[in-house]
Amino acid sequence: MFYYVLKYVVLGPLLRLAFRPRIEGLEHIPDDGAAIVAGNHLSFSDHFLMPAILKRRITFLAKAEYFTGPGIKGKLTAAFFHSIGQIPVDRSGKEAGQAAIREGLGVLSKGELLGIYPEGTRSHDGRLYKGKVGVAVMAIKAGVPVIPCAMVGTFEIQPPGQKVPRIKRVKIRFGEPLDFSRYAGLEDQKAAIRAVTDEIMYAILGLSGQEYVDEYAVKAKAAQGEESRKFPRRPR
Repeated sequence: MFYYVLKYVVLGPLLRLAFRPRIEGLEHIPDDGAAIVAGNHLSFSDHFLMPAILKRRITFLAKAEYFTGPGIKGKLTAAFFHSIGQIPVDRSGKEAGQAAIREGLGVLSKGELLGIYPEGTRSHDGRLYKGKVGVAVMAIKAGVPVIPCAMVGTFEIQPPGQKVPRIKRVKIRFGEPLDFSRYAGLEDQKAAIRAVTDEIMYAILGLSGQEYVDEYAVKAKAAQGEESRKFPRRPR
């Protein structure tokens, strides 16, 4: 119930008024049945803007840190994400990927929309990074279409580290559903799931126009952090 109050009464109208999102390809989202919406991830605002413009409810796999913050702020954040139906996923440890896949398949088994960011984390520099294969495993196992999605302009309104987003118009583009039924039964084949993942990322790239980096975003972020520690900026 709270999800729909936020979507149609409180947060949704406010977001549409403030950011006036231009929507392209909304007809590619099915009216019913299970499907995966796979998008780029440029900003914290992405979590709210896409659900605000969709007619159907969509459930995202959210990082567990959103649900485990300390103090009153942490409890309020956790309550908010729980109330809008987001599922916490622990991204640490060997079993993290399998846990995320199980949770995602559970959403799809109910005939619902599942939202996922194949990069696994927000882009730290606005570029599109290599996708992780969990999205491919879920698409093949569940036998559902994947709708590519591109958020355009959200990095500019709220890059990493910025608490309050700038008020500026954004675009949200959905591509034609991708059918991977030809890979049925091959979810354990590395070559197959890599091919599916790369096809999804290529479709997102075509919608977003971003520069593509053939490297995982987490690794690129770590390398940038290490570089910053070695060569810290001198104060001007």
